[in-house]
Amino acid sequence: MTMNVVGLIGWIVGWWALLYVLVVFFSPGFSVLFVLPLCYCLYRVVTQLRYFSPAIRMLRILRTYPWRMVQNVPYGLTEHPDVPGKKNGWFEFVNPARPEQHIALVFPTHLRTEWWHRRMALRAKPKLKEQIQTVWFAGDPRFIGLIAAPAHSGSEPRRLHVLEQWTALQNGRTFADWGATPDDIERGRRVGVSPATLPPRVGEGL
Repeated sequence: MTMNVVGLIGWIVGWWALLYVLVVFFSPGFSVLFVLPLCYCLYRVVTQLRYFSPAIRMLRILRTYPWRMVQNVPYGLTEHPDVPGKKNGWFEFVNPARPEQHIALVFPTHLRTEWWHRRMALRAKPKLKEQIQTVWFAGDPRFIGLIAAPAHSGSEPRRLHVLEQWTALQNGRTFADWGATPDDIERGRRVGVSPATLPPRVGEGL
C-alpha cells in the first residue's frame, strides 16, 4: 500500500513537473516533444489507481486469515476442469474441512501476474519452478486466498496476489458441498467475497 501511494504521488508530481518545464522554459513549438511523456505519466497514474483495490483486499484477507507456508501446491496455466473457459492460471489448495479434497483458486485479470506465469509455464526452467515450490498462503480456498512467494527459503512473503474462487460460480455449487460452516461463510463475507453472499440451491442449506 505504501508503494502504491508513493508511486501515485510520484507520477502526479512528474506530470506537473513536465508541464511546468514546458510552460516556463520552452516555447509552444516544443509542445510535441512533451506529448508522449505527459501521456505516459497520465497512463501510470490510472494504472497506479488500479492497484489500490487489490491492495485493500489483501489487507482485509490478512486481517481475517493467518499466513501459512504450503509446499508442492498443484498449479497450471491451462484450463482447469472445474473452471471451464478460464486460463488465467490456477492453484489448488486442500479443503480445510475435507483434507482429501483439493479446490482450485484462480488469478483474476491483473497487471502484475507476469512473474507468476513465467514460473507456472509448462516449459519453465526448473530453477524458476523451484521458486514457487513453496508458497505463502492466507485464506480459505472455498472463498478466497492470498498467495505469495518467499524471496528465499523461509523468508517473508513477497509478490502478493489475490486468488479468487470461481469454481462455485461456474458449477453452481454451494459451500455446504465443501463442508463450510456458518462461521466459515461469515469470515468470507468479512473479506468481501461476492460468492459468499450467494444463496444455496433450492432444498440445500448453508
